[in-house]
Amino acid sequence: MDSIAGCLLKGALAGAVGVWLMDRFTWYWYSHASTATLVQERTAQKGGRYAPNAAGKHLTDAMQINLTQKQQYKVGRSIHYLMGVAPGALYALGRHRLERFGFWRGPLYGIGLFIVFDEVVVPGLGYASGPFAYPWQAHARGFFAHLILGTTTDKVIDLLDEIGSAKQV
Repeated sequence: MDSIAGCLLKGALAGAVGVWLMDRFTWYWYSHASTATLVQERTAQKGGRYAPNAAGKHLTDAMQINLTQKQQYKVGRSIHYLMGVAPGALYALGRHRLERFGFWRGPLYGIGLFIVFDEVVVPGLGYASGPFAYPWQAHARGFFAHLILGTTTDKVIDLLDEIGSAKQV
């Protein structure tokens, strides 16, 4: 059995890999979206910013830190990754309790993140408009992106567990 720190580390790493893969999917979807959909989504965004960038701007403004646009983008990207790494670490601690879901454990984790964060918490904090302001394509993209995030996070933890088990033999 892993130590708590080891489990958290595996989950954090798996969450980072999940976010990276989720971003590849998201950017592909964006590159194939219609101009009208992109305009509607951009209009719905708070301050014309993607939610993690809006959170980053709020954070740096509250701390009275003036950043260049490039630096501000990096803060937003860091927040985006943190939102995959932190839940991934916590997921790794409790995923054994979800064994009964088998393969669906990871996808259900991803769907849960989508519903809780994208549809409730982020708009509730004011970093995104309410769900009805966005086109259906934005919700579909977020749903499938989080399926990828959840599945990847779960499978990377499985892989890291297998590597750990092989080392012990």
